[in-house]
Amino acid sequence: MLLVVPVLLLTACGGGGPVSRAAVGDDVPGDIVVASGRDVTGKNGVRQRLIDAWNAGQEKEGTGFRARLVELPGSADEQRSQLLGALQSGSAAYDVVNLDVTWVPEFAAAGLIGPLPAGLLDDDVIAPVASTARWDGHVYAAPFNSDAGLLYYRRDHLRQAGVRDPDLGSGLDWPELERLVNILDDHRPPGYERGWTTQLAAYEGRTVNAMEAFTSVSPGLALTDADGHYAATAADLLPGIAELRRRTAASTLLADATHSDEAASLADFAAGRTAFLRHWPYAYPALHQALPDDRLGVTALPGRAVLGGQNLAVAEASRRPAKAAQLIAYLTGRESERCLLDAGFAATRTSAYTDDTVACPVGPAASAAPPGGEGAGGMPRDRAGRPAYATGTLLPALQRAVQRPRTPLYGAFTQTFTTELGALFTDDPPSDAELADRLDRALRKALPG
Repeated sequence: MLLVVPVLLLTACGGGGPVSRAAVGDDVPGDIVVASGRDVTGKNGVRQRLIDAWNAGQEKEGTGFRARLVELPGSADEQRSQLLGALQSGSAAYDVVNLDVTWVPEFAAAGLIGPLPAGLLDDDVIAPVASTARWDGHVYAAPFNSDAGLLYYRRDHLRQAGVRDPDLGSGLDWPELERLVNILDDHRPPGYERGWTTQLAAYEGRTVNAMEAFTSVSPGLALTDADGHYAATAADLLPGIAELRRRTAASTLLADATHSDEAASLADFAAGRTAFLRHWPYAYPALHQALPDDRLGVTALPGRAVLGGQNLAVAEASRRPAKAAQLIAYLTGRESERCLLDAGFAATRTSAYTDDTVACPVGPAASAAPPGGEGAGGMPRDRAGRPAYATGTLLPALQRAVQRPRTPLYGAFTQTFTTELGALFTDDPPSDAELADRLDRALRKALPG
């Protein structure tokens, strides 16, 4: 079903500010270029199929508009640099940009993306997810797909170690995880080395893991204020540093985790070197290609999980801003979000997880399966065709997830965290108090008030 946004909506914005956007009739007909990172659902993935469906509707109506997806190469940091350079210089005619949730303040503050209708963020959008699309009192983006840290575990390892019930259900806390690791250490399954692994290489993965530790022990911790300036103290940082040190102790953490990214940690877990893995929802279908359901489990991450994901925004320089906003409304609507969930993404709308009357309009992906069946690689699904863990595990994780600091200088924040916290993984790490002081000074310099 093609979702049409009334032109009236394109003249208002959350926070009361006007939207400097023309009516659809003022847009220049032609291609609406959507710049995005790689679609993890593969060639002719769900994003492309949704765009194809929108194009079919435009062709039928004879509007003269057509969307075209351009996938950017490289890592997330490289894609951010490409988008910044292209929008600042005007070297690429992008109309819609797919931004990591942490980039929205930076692109909005720089005037590279324009405000959008407040109606794009209705009550169906999961509340923490919706908050990633706002900056300075305005809506600058629409959540496309979300992410939250999850805990994957090897049922077969737990079973071989003598754990009576290898189903962890709705989750566990860190002391319970450590207890299970001690059992595994006493009854080592073949190939097993250490209890858990995650992403602690010198990139944003280390920052994400640190923020999960910090916010787990200090739930009200705010490292930045409403303007994106540093707003904490060394004393505020101290509990989080102690928790991160505990979580990364050599007795429980796979040694390779300190230089692992998402791909490396996923491979180590699938190979059986560890029993627990902190990873994102997109790993669910990937792991089920290697491990059947009786060997793989997934549950809530102990403590707090960090929110990830991507949001769609309209480039300020677009010659088709109103039509681009209509495209975004379609791509982030109820039916489209159900498509994204079925394909393995974390959907941004509650209805995708709970309303069986909401169906994907573009047909099943190659990896999808009939209701109650299994997709490619044996990925289990519920009776409505969703990934089996979606409603009971993924949705609650998104509803409880916390944001990373909101600042136009997020790149500087990440670099600071990555560099300073790397001291924990050296042969002679500083004390918690010493590291808290160092990190505090570095953050004051990186995010000045």
